[in-house]
Amino acid sequence: MKPPAPQSIAPEQLTIVPANQASWGDLRAIFGTADYPAKCHCQHYKVRDSQWAAVSDAERAERLREQTACGDPEARTTSGLVAYLGSEPVGWCAVEPRTAYPRLLRTRTPWTGRDEDKRDDTVWAVTCLVTRKGYRRRGVTYALARATVGFARDRGARALEAYTMITQPGKEITWGELHVGSRDVFADAGFAEVSHPSPRRVVMRVDF
Repeated sequence: MKPPAPQSIAPEQLTIVPANQASWGDLRAIFGTADYPAKCHCQHYKVRDSQWAAVSDAERAERLREQTACGDPEARTTSGLVAYLGSEPVGWCAVEPRTAYPRLLRTRTPWTGRDEDKRDDTVWAVTCLVTRKGYRRRGVTYALARATVGFARDRGARALEAYTMITQPGKEITWGELHVGSRDVFADAGFAEVSHPSPRRVVMRVDF
């Protein structure tokens, strides 16, 4: 007998704040100590391929801590958003100017078939979503994706992109691949498809 499906979390149950308003302990709780998030610490697009093996897990964590400016509500910049269910931290989303991600700018797939100025820092990008264990498949990523729109626009972005995966019923995608989010999540947030560079990858975008 199958266990009951996880109960959905309504968007109004969540509070989403810039990551500098969260504590480092909250971020650590979301990323956990195992699985892909705990090893990457949202550095996949920050560290170039040639340097990846030389950067330890601990250093990746420390870089995330610095990038978010967590615990400093007065910080002028941060690198993402944190979702809370009551007082429990349940989700993370990376959203910054696209130029903050050197590995993304060097990755071929997102640019296939597009004539884009990769160095335009008024275009922002959503590159990673993490939901804390125990809260997955309950709608947290949908709420975070919606929150990225106002967050980027209010900070001067003229456009916001996501590099999503296509998910199909009955076909499982590993979490490591799906950290970029699914097409459905961003379509729900008002993003539109601008390119389809591979069978499973879709670039989604909002222009302000």
